[in-house]
Amino acid sequence: MKVMHVLNSRIYSGAEKVVCQIINDFRGEADMVYCSPESDIVREMVIGQGITYLPISKLTPKNLKPVIEAEKPDLIHAHDMRAGFVCALCCGDIPLISHIHNNAYDARGLSPKSVAYLLAGFKAKHILWVSRSAYEGYLFHRLFAKKSSVLYNIIDAQGIQEKLAADENTYPLDLIYLGRLTYQKDPQRLVRLCAKLKEQMPDLKAAIVGTGELEEECKALCKDLGIEENVQFLGFQSNPIKMVHDSRALILTSRWEGTPMCALEAMALGTPVVSTPSDGMKDLIENGVEGYLCETDEDFLAALLKIFREPDHRAALSQAAKEKFAKINDAPAYKAAIGACYEGNK
Repeated sequence: MKVMHVLNSRIYSGAEKVVCQIINDFRGEADMVYCSPESDIVREMVIGQGITYLPISKLTPKNLKPVIEAEKPDLIHAHDMRAGFVCALCCGDIPLISHIHNNAYDARGLSPKSVAYLLAGFKAKHILWVSRSAYEGYLFHRLFAKKSSVLYNIIDAQGIQEKLAADENTYPLDLIYLGRLTYQKDPQRLVRLCAKLKEQMPDLKAAIVGTGELEEECKALCKDLGIEENVQFLGFQSNPIKMVHDSRALILTSRWEGTPMCALEAMALGTPVVSTPSDGMKDLIENGVEGYLCETDEDFLAALLKIFREPDHRAALSQAAKEKFAKINDAPAYKAAIGACYEGNK
């Protein structure tokens, strides 16, 4: 079986990691390729894993259709709504699997996006949703109830340990953020929280790993708040695992999420996660047990300061996070669910 994975991103973050993980899981069992708009970062990360990369200038039917005709896949696996819509326009009789990786903020009500995705929803043989809230959050989800299933993300636990061992550096960080700098992630709130933390911890050391359209705005905000010496902008990192491991906490200030890969990575490493109670995070973290779910800035500050000031409490969170991760990260079941979806809809 040949499967073409199609994405509409030029970054390498959560959904992109999921795609590569699926491809690696089925290596030797199925022929899978990765197609997305051209990106040096994606090229490096995908080809570096021995995966066939099919870059296009922009995800449009005009650009994608010739690639489909040349590759002749038996099945197309489209990731997120834009990719699902474009694939629905040009897949013809090739079976389409749609995979939604977050609770799309702009598809919860009547909008061009929610309406456009109807085409993909009707065309798709099956729709995978990264969380229950992602499914229920889509305005027209009830129309596709019979062809929908929830499939929570997992990560390659062995691969995480290999990446950890590959980095011999030490990172004396209090706090780390790992992800895109976009509206969804609300990085401005992250910066303001760092400024408030500095009032209590003048020597605060925080790192922001990732890029995005709000990067320059966030850097300017750091300067305005006088914390440019406390917050490092490290850009894209091909292997940030040791940084996460060495940090005393990982923070997520997202307005919405699916099941963040960085949160799973942190749990595997025993790094407490402090996050907004967004979507899939509520399924990963029990407040005060494996980490914290915070509504207000005051909640964030209280949780982080408790972690920083009470080593025994941090150790308890760390152990609970590792145990929770081991319980929920069922890689064989995840692969079986993907395989069944492919076999049942090819």
